[in-house]
Amino acid sequence: MKKTALLSLIIAASVMLLNFTSSDSEKAGAVVGQQAPDFSVVDAHGNMHSLSDFEGQYVILEWLNHGCPFVRKHYDGNNMQELQQRYTEKGVVWLSVVSSAPGTQGYMEPEETLQTAAEKGAAPTAILLDVDGTMGRAYDARVTPHMYIINPEGVLEFNGAIDDRPTARARDLEGAHNYVVAAMTSLLNGEPVEVTTNTPYGCTVKYE
Repeated sequence: MKKTALLSLIIAASVMLLNFTSSDSEKAGAVVGQQAPDFSVVDAHGNMHSLSDFEGQYVILEWLNHGCPFVRKHYDGNNMQELQQRYTEKGVVWLSVVSSAPGTQGYMEPEETLQTAAEKGAAPTAILLDVDGTMGRAYDARVTPHMYIINPEGVLEFNGAIDDRPTARARDLEGAHNYVVAAMTSLLNGEPVEVTTNTPYGCTVKYE
C-alpha cells in the first residue's frame, strides 16, 4: 500500500514537473543563442514576409507603437530613423512590427501606417502588421520598443532594450549607450556581443 502511494506521488510530481517545464518553455519566447521563431506576417503594403525569406542576412526587429511616448522619444529625436537607414544601407533587414490589436493604442490601418512612416521619415525594410499578436507572442515581445537581432543563420543574438536610458525624454538620447549599435558593431566585426539580453523598457504591447 505504501509502495503504491509512493509510486503515485512520484508520478504526480513528474507530471507537475513536465507541465511546468512545458509551460515555462512556451513562455520563453525568443532565446539568445537559439533559432529565432519563424513568422509569416503581412506588411503595410500587403506583402507577406517570413524570417526564412531573409536567410543569409542580419535581421533587426523593432516593436512599434507610435502612440507610446517611449517610441516617440526615439522618433522625435530621429534616433530610430538614423539606425534604420544606417543598417539597411549595410544590407541588414529592419522590420518594424506593430502588434497592437484593433481598437488599442498603436493600431493603424495599412494606409495610415504608411502615411505616418512617411511623415516621420522612417526607413525600415518593412512594417509588419501583426494584428492578432501571433508574432509578438512567439517572441515574447513585451514593450515598445523591444529590440531583437537575428544573425544570418537565424540565431538570435540580442533581445532587450534599445539603450540604457529608460525614459521618454528625447534629450536623454544624447550620451545613451545604444545596445543595438553595440551589438551590431560587434557582429559586423566578427566579434561576440558583450550584452546579449537585458530588460526592455517602454509601453506594454497592446495585444488582444
